[in-house]
Amino acid sequence: MYGQELATVYEIFYRSRGKDWTAEAEDVTRLVRTRMPQAQTLLDVACGTGAHLTAFRERFEEVEGLEIAPPMLDLARERLPGTTVHEGDMRDFALERTFDAVVCMFCAIGYLGTVAEMRAAVRAMSDHLSPGGVLVIEPWWFPEDHIEGYVAGDLGQEDGLTVARISHSTLQGRATRMEVRFLVGDSAGIREFTEIDVLTLFTKDEYTQAFIDADCSVEYLPGAPTGRGLFVGIRH
Repeated sequence: MYGQELATVYEIFYRSRGKDWTAEAEDVTRLVRTRMPQAQTLLDVACGTGAHLTAFRERFEEVEGLEIAPPMLDLARERLPGTTVHEGDMRDFALERTFDAVVCMFCAIGYLGTVAEMRAAVRAMSDHLSPGGVLVIEPWWFPEDHIEGYVAGDLGQEDGLTVARISHSTLQGRATRMEVRFLVGDSAGIREFTEIDVLTLFTKDEYTQAFIDADCSVEYLPGAPTGRGLFVGIRH
């Protein structure tokens, strides 16, 4: 997951779809401040290349990130000098401090393989919230949303790079298995690589119970930012 080749072109094909990390961060900031108006510190779990974190840094007094994949971690640190980006696993990280908000965006939690792992991650995130702090998690699709054999395609062009991405999804147990093939062209030629992504189709009830057992209230807001909605909780 998230090797060096993908990290380099990751944002190009998502921007070609219209993804706007800044707009998403603005929306999440509004959700947080509606529930905790004084919120000024934020932790972005599974922050990837730091695209959301860059926007959050403009909206909170202090932000930090957490990322497990070294290529993504390196890009986030390069992008955000002066901002702490920790190397760590969302299932068991311990930063010895708390935040007013903890967010986990773009379905990153779906990469966990079992309900127990998802629950551990929600607990770890909740443990890093100050009392009254806000937890925001963007899920992967629910089981009823899976479309067997679904194919998606994207083409993006930026800074001398052309990136084509085609994915094919199948059901693997209770997870979506996506075979994703990339063609990347630049002045040096064309190269190809393949990524296999496996994202678990946790149920709405499983997420809800994970929040409750992690001492958070919980509500599910369908729709934005990517059609999968958001789970939002407040730490008791």
